[in-house]
Amino acid sequence: MIIGVPKEIKNNENRVALTPAGAKELIKKGHTVYVQHTAGDGSGFPDAEYVIAGAKILPTIEATYEIAEMIMKVKEPIESEYKLIKAGQLLFTYFHFASYEPLTMAMIESKAICLAYETVEKKDRSLPLLVPMSEVAGRMAIQKGANYLEKPLKGRGILLGGVPGVLPAKVLILGGGIVGTQAAWMAAGLGADVTIMDVSLPRMRYLADVMPANVKTMMSNEYNVRTLIKDADLIVGAVLIPGAKAPHLITRDMLKDMKPGTVLVDVAVDQGGCIETCRPTTHENPTYIIDDVVHYCVANMPGAVPYTSTLALTNATLPYAIQLADKGWKKAAQDNADLVPGLNVINGEVVYEAVAQAFNLPFTPVEKYLA
Repeated sequence: MIIGVPKEIKNNENRVALTPAGAKELIKKGHTVYVQHTAGDGSGFPDAEYVIAGAKILPTIEATYEIAEMIMKVKEPIESEYKLIKAGQLLFTYFHFASYEPLTMAMIESKAICLAYETVEKKDRSLPLLVPMSEVAGRMAIQKGANYLEKPLKGRGILLGGVPGVLPAKVLILGGGIVGTQAAWMAAGLGADVTIMDVSLPRMRYLADVMPANVKTMMSNEYNVRTLIKDADLIVGAVLIPGAKAPHLITRDMLKDMKPGTVLVDVAVDQGGCIETCRPTTHENPTYIIDDVVHYCVANMPGAVPYTSTLALTNATLPYAIQLADKGWKKAAQDNADLVPGLNVINGEVVYEAVAQAFNLPFTPVEKYLA
């Protein structure tokens, strides 16, 4: 198969979908890998390393899309890329369709095969291609939140871990999944007073067993959320419903109950956000303020640490990419059930129910294409 790796062009997105080591593994299997000129530079992988691995360098994004049977990306295509996508072409990337209707409609119109990293799912309901970036984003949420709590950045002027004789900051984490767990570990390690909220008692029992003493758990419901936000200094939104729009756990009216300078970090922003006042921001302009509350809502947080993120992502995606290249998307999905829920749009039809529901679109069961 011919694989194309275009350069990411979303604002301040420095990751690349495939490392030179990953390219070499695909080439060893007999596949051809084309990488757009400077695609890996932001992650610390220059063209020369891809050439040594056996990949071919193409000068433009247009040439990369034109030649490839499978496109490997990190972030969803943006508007300038829509016209480059061909019917029948396989796109293997993060899409987060449910949060952005124009992208969904463009991919339907393209008649491409859209296989979304974020909805590839194992039998145990884990999301193997979302986990590595969730781990990065969860840890970054605390790193960024601690930074924006500083007064020059309009935060409360509070040190996350406190000092002897001064209480630490209170960190509230909404969601006890991968993002929430990683955020809690980081916040706890810095000495903060941490509370994780979730709706699953088994999950909270697990977290209570493994977390240090400065991490507490509480059932997530509106009453409890409204109570805890009054004292929180840093609130991390870490809610995920696979493939669907995130629910709003913090509504517009709740901001008035927060202390001035409270920092909100909504990691769920690429699925619509679990904070009603959240809107996607970029690393270039990461924050905005509403009712004296600082909102950090960068939609590609791991893009700020591209070396770490690219290695972590390729570690997870490469085994699936090899299967797709070896067998084609249909046979690969037939042989590996993990890939089936990853299929979101096929030949102009929405085959992932949550995406169809998000925009009231016709839904076609994916089995139509795998029978």
